[in-house]
Amino acid sequence: MNSDGKSPLTPLAQEAIDAFAMAVPSGEEFSYDQAYTILAEEEDLERPAAEDIVEQLYMKGYLYEVEGKFRITDH
Repeated sequence: MNSDGKSPLTPLAQEAIDAFAMAVPSGEEFSYDQAYTILAEEEDLERPAAEDIVEQLYMKGYLYEVEGKFRITDH
């Protein structure tokens, strides 16, 4: 774990969180479908791979979910 308490990310997961940060205005929420679209367009990921990355980011605390929408945690 890093000093901030979060597990380190794989390079692909880091690229994904960076893609979300660039595509979604700070503090805004985005849907599952928007997440998958961003990853398809920016990282050329098919849906199953995108789902895995989103789950990884969620489980490691880089994303949080409120009422079916994601937000990026402060990192």
